[in-house]
Amino acid sequence: MAKRVAVIGGGTSGLTCIKCCLDEGLEPVCFETSDDIGGLWRFKEIPDPDRASIYHSLIINSSKEMMCYSDFPIPAHFPNYMHNSLIMDYFRMYAEHFHLKRHIHFQTKVLHVTPRPDFPHSGQWDVETESKDGLREKQVFDAVMVCTGHHCHPHLPLKDFPGIDMFKGKIFHSRDYKNPEEWRGKRVVVIGIGNSGGDIAVELSRMAKQVYLSTRKGSWILNRVGDNGVPSDMIFRNRMRGWLNQILPFGLINYLREKQLNKRFNHKLYGLQPAHRFSSQHATINDDLPNRILSGTVSVKPNVQEFRGSSVVFEDGTVEDDIDLVVFATGYTFSFPFLSSHVIPVSKNRVSLYKYVYPPALECPTLAVIGLIQPLGAITPVSEMQARWATRVFKELCKLPPMSAMMKDIKAKEEALAQRYVAAQRHTIEVDYIPYMDDLAQQVGARPSIPKLLLTDPRLALNIIFGPCTSYQFRLHGPGRWEGARQAILTQWDRVTEPLKTRCAPELQSQRSSYSLLFSVSVAALLSALYYSRASLHSLIADPSSLLDKIRAFVPLPVTTQ
Repeated sequence: MAKRVAVIGGGTSGLTCIKCCLDEGLEPVCFETSDDIGGLWRFKEIPDPDRASIYHSLIINSSKEMMCYSDFPIPAHFPNYMHNSLIMDYFRMYAEHFHLKRHIHFQTKVLHVTPRPDFPHSGQWDVETESKDGLREKQVFDAVMVCTGHHCHPHLPLKDFPGIDMFKGKIFHSRDYKNPEEWRGKRVVVIGIGNSGGDIAVELSRMAKQVYLSTRKGSWILNRVGDNGVPSDMIFRNRMRGWLNQILPFGLINYLREKQLNKRFNHKLYGLQPAHRFSSQHATINDDLPNRILSGTVSVKPNVQEFRGSSVVFEDGTVEDDIDLVVFATGYTFSFPFLSSHVIPVSKNRVSLYKYVYPPALECPTLAVIGLIQPLGAITPVSEMQARWATRVFKELCKLPPMSAMMKDIKAKEEALAQRYVAAQRHTIEVDYIPYMDDLAQQVGARPSIPKLLLTDPRLALNIIFGPCTSYQFRLHGPGRWEGARQAILTQWDRVTEPLKTRCAPELQSQRSSYSLLFSVSVAALLSALYYSRASLHSLIADPSSLLDKIRAFVPLPVTTQ
């Protein structure tokens, strides 16, 4: 009989977990608390409790080629950076194509996940659930995949802001922000300069009288639009750049990147430059923020020191009065309320998981956490690769090292994070996209062999080395091999340009100014005159009028009138 796997959550990670289970011949049973798939990306006017919620205008920061599942490219006509509604369309296409929804129990909450008494031998779990009608049920599963993500509980640090309880305006977390219309003509403070804080500040600035963007540390600002107008992540997420980053000194890499960003706009002049280097923080992606600052509709301010009635006092001593709204774009915390704390201990968004997936202390590796990660890149292919690895571990086709080795690996990664990043909750689960994907693919047996490809398929190999590291690369061979992977790689730029072909732009005509032509002919004539008169060059120099007469023989010169 096929092993039964409980999948908790039907979002980005949950969907790919269901598919990976099916690919490996396992029997997935997914429990989703809401009435639809999509998780974070499903827009709702009224947010569900204990989960993130998005605003109506939200557009993803990863381009479609970099964010898609590895064996299901996003349609070519979809825009490169998609609105949340199009992301939902893509998820529905994926679920329908692979027949995933039949395995999902909607409006079903997982109450408890506990190891069975014989867990050290069987590795099985008791999973207790509650349906929308209040019916409780307990089932036995051979494995569990936790796909609840890290955007669970809004982090609202009100205690850090004296006087907030007496503030006369409105206060809410960014998860409760939906659209800017009701704040037309108001004065707003947005606290936090992550991606949500930047987006909300920009959108509100088009309606509000004034927006103040408060930041403790500042941030480096990246563009979605890269050189020549192509998606920036397709330029920077490639293997050649990754290899250079490993070779070049860390300080030099930061210097070059910061110089490039400051070439677009001076971060210090705009009040955004942080004290830390570029690679020490998860950068903010926002194409519009510099323009809003330059136009004065967004004003960058330091951290808030205190609130006084309807006034906000900043740490530099400046005061802004008559503030109507404060938006806390201060991130989220995560937890696993259905698990005992000894199974996965969580403290201040810190959790010890082997390769960010497996609790190292379990006697049997039958519980995997999928998608609890903050990659410098898209999370969709990362969750998929985690799921591919986890399902093969469940089938005992891949083995985990001893607990001591796993703990050593976890400690090394924690030390590397502490050394590289500034201290913040958002940096506890940070990974570099390509090295992490390669690491997991190595476990699965699906990492592309570039030396072999250089010999057998050099065209493909060069695309892999110098082109974007799209997830199709991890379907070329090994378990889960997809026949369409090679073609998907070779045509990925075609899908980038397809949605941009909305007007046939004419070729520029090559026109030369008559003045330029006259100048060229004059120079040629002068050189010819000098060549044929080289024998009497000294006499020509001594008698300039003679030289002009010779030039007039070839080109008419203007006559000076008195």
